Amino acid sequence: MISFSAPVRSPGRRRRPAGPPAEPDPAAGRLGEDAGRHTRTALAAWIGIILAGFAVGAVLRSAGHLPVDRFPPLHAAPRLLLGPLLPAAALALAAVAVLPVAARRLPWAVLLIVAWLGSVLWAVVLQLPDGLARPLTAPTEYLAGLPAVGDDPLRWLRGFARNMQAYPTHVKGHPPLPTLILWALRYAGLRDAGWAAALVIGVGGSASAAIAVTVRRLAGAEAARRAVPFLVLAPTALWVATSVDALFLGVAAWAVALITMAATRPAEQPATRFAGPSVTGPAERPGARPAGWFRAVGGAFAGGLLLGALPYLSYGLLPVFALPLAVLVLTRPRRAVLGALAGGLVVVPAAFTLAGFDWFAGVAGTHAAWAAGGGARARPYAYFLLGDLSVLALLIGPATAMALPTVLGRAVPLARAMVRRAAPAGGGRLGGGRLGVLVAAALIGMVALDVSGVTRGEVERIWIPYAAWAAVACAVHRPPARTLLLAQAVTALTIEALVRSPW
Repeated sequence: MISFSAPVRSPGRRRRPAGPPAEPDPAAGRLGEDAGRHTRTALAAWIGIILAGFAVGAVLRSAGHLPVDRFPPLHAAPRLLLGPLLPAAALALAAVAVLPVAARRLPWAVLLIVAWLGSVLWAVVLQLPDGLARPLTAPTEYLAGLPAVGDDPLRWLRGFARNMQAYPTHVKGHPPLPTLILWALRYAGLRDAGWAAALVIGVGGSASAAIAVTVRRLAGAEAARRAVPFLVLAPTALWVATSVDALFLGVAAWAVALITMAATRPAEQPATRFAGPSVTGPAERPGARPAGWFRAVGGAFAGGLLLGALPYLSYGLLPVFALPLAVLVLTRPRRAVLGALAGGLVVVPAAFTLAGFDWFAGVAGTHAAWAAGGGARARPYAYFLLGDLSVLALLIGPATAMALPTVLGRAVPLARAMVRRAAPAGGGRLGGGRLGVLVAAALIGMVALDVSGVTRGEVERIWIPYAAWAAVACAVHRPPARTLLLAQAVTALTIEALVRSPW
């Protein structure tokens, strides 16, 4: 064993004495202290906003101001469930032990499959005590509206806006595409509600893989691998099985992933030098193989196709467009990619318009149905402006909340540099900056919905397509970060134990 605390002398050879020890960097110490203080503040804020939301909600409900929600700000009922959650608790412990190792050692393609299957398994085990298909069979859900479609979906589509007041709550509260997807399952012979649940959970669970792909292309392999365990055990899994909004999550996540793959080069680590506003550079360079060009253009078209479907899945998905916009700003892809993206983007809107559905009439009809049902009176704006943020805190969990100050802070120098078209200080942290831009885009989307008053209550399902992206902030935690990973799992288990949700 060689000690480096003092110079080593050997016979016949003189060595220069070691120089004085390096002086500690007081600035680095202050940065570490600041980071720790910000982390503690974020955790305290996370706890405080949850407690405030439920405390104010309890007072308002006891005064008769929140008649719709039994356990505001959640649209759920309180309960105590322990024994049936033991399998989920056992799975959580196993996942906390295994996922950090798997994320570090598995080949990338295998890790993506593990992320997908792990997310599905976590969601399924959490939902088992309440029944996987039960939420989809409620009289307010989409399956209850399928008889109205009958054997002629085009006729139903043409009259959708005109007849929507007669449809179940979720059918008239959304565009027609979710109902048509479930109708197509039945038309294919998959009539049982279990098939619909399998579709929702499978597509929703695949979002973990899609988000990991996006992070890897923008911020590098290490960041993506660090994020995977937190994507799998995110508390959002509680509403992946089986709210149809999990289907929206999967479609949105793959839209962003395809656009990112089209706009960036396939590399284990993106370039770390900042050259103007382009971060990872366009997907194709002069002299590149035509096959790569076609893959980029095809991926952009497919991403645009999925992106164009989002407004026809839910009116509340328009702010999701902030995510692909952030990707395009970061990557500055070639015009061919942008053209293919635009071409794919118009396909679904054009198809629905030609089939006779007026999207704007659908929005107006949904708002009229909400107003007629007393939505504004039953769910006051001022309370849910706070209460929805409390639900957001539950969705992201403590580990994500603790990571937000760091990851958003790293995005600021990158944003400034892009405005100035200059290289930011700390080029090695560009990946963290890109993570911050993605997280900020998702948070901006949720805050926009919250402030607009469009989402008053039930955001535990509505915000799934946004909240899942916040989990990538956990990539800043030093692996294996098992304590933080366990905190995420415990948050999900605690909510499931204390709350019975209709989804």
